Amino acid sequence: MTIIFAIEDTLAADEFTDILKRSGLEARRPVDKPDIIQGMVDNASLIVTARDKDGRLLGVARSLTDFAYCCYLSCLAVDRDCQHQGIGKELIRRSKEASGGDKITLMLLSAPDGMDYYPKVGLDTFDNCFGIRRS
Repeated sequence: MTIIFAIEDTLAADEFTDILKRSGLEARRPVDKPDIIQGMVDNASLIVTARDKDGRLLGVARSLTDFAYCCYLSCLAVDRDCQHQGIGKELIRRSKEASGGDKITLMLLSAPDGMDYYPKVGLDTFDNCFGIRRS
């Protein structure tokens, strides 16, 4: 399968919702709230995509970054039928490179079922993160 990776300036909200559903992330993302999904794609600093030769979205990495110091990879979604082919790893690599390479720290919050995946693709576990959850 030919996979085309790209940085995209925009991503349609319905296309983003579709890949969230096909990846299994719909349980952790507000796919039933189009206004929030629209804000998520409109306000991302960096969107890296993986598409097949026909343009079908196979995966997406949506990040918030300052391109100088840090990058928060907020969504990493790969179609379940395309997982275990290195797409997620490549989306992470390209996100880090596009947001500043070795000069930035890339961070993400993992879903419980991803806790074993991220160390396998080269991410370190941080034990010093804090936050305030949305209500």
